[in-house]
Amino acid sequence: MKKLSKWLIGILIGIIVLILITFLVVKNKEYQPSTTAQTAANSSTMINSTTKFQGDDSNPKVIFYPGALVEPKSYSIWANKVSQAGYSVYIVRFPLDLAVLNVNAANKISKNNGYIIGGHSLGGTMASRYAKNHQKNLLGVFFLASYPEKKGDLHEINVPVLSLTASKDGVLNQTSYQEAKKLLPNDTIYEQISGGNHAGFGSYGKQKGDNTASISNQKQQNTVSKLLINWLNSNISK
Repeated sequence: MKKLSKWLIGILIGIIVLILITFLVVKNKEYQPSTTAQTAANSSTMINSTTKFQGDDSNPKVIFYPGALVEPKSYSIWANKVSQAGYSVYIVRFPLDLAVLNVNAANKISKNNGYIIGGHSLGGTMASRYAKNHQKNLLGVFFLASYPEKKGDLHEINVPVLSLTASKDGVLNQTSYQEAKKLLPNDTIYEQISGGNHAGFGSYGKQKGDNTASISNQKQQNTVSKLLINWLNSNISK
């Protein structure tokens, strides 16, 4: 029994060490918000692990799923502008900053009032899964350099959908993006930001595999916020 106990304790310690190593490796690869994004985040509040930018809570709320390994506050610049336009924005934090590990994280936010959900890159793909399975109170879906897959098939959904991409994006799989259009409604609105890149949908510096943008991050952030606000004001029922 003593040998068995020592063996089990050894396995448990090994598992704990492996988890800690995995956590440290992932955290080391996490993209951190720029100084400008950190400053914009000063106007936010934390609700559990969610970053909230306060808008008019009588309007539909905007729930956002970050891209893989991107710290949530990296999206603070455009999120702050959207909140100033009257829509509270909730940026969700995921285990290891991977939305795939908790697709239903929006449950704690989407209850009761109407909501819009969107995401960047992998976050957008997971947001589409959530939208497909939680259509009650759903008022809209948006994608930033992202697209749905079969588990998030939205082609029959009866809410507005917006898809934003950037012409210098070196990360988005263009073939998969085009093929995924069949999983979106026919009236989906598509907009491309000229000169923008993949990382420019947030503000966290250069991303591995991305192309260099020909516009500033500030300009791309302003464009993202304007396109989102125009879409929200024109297509979402308040």
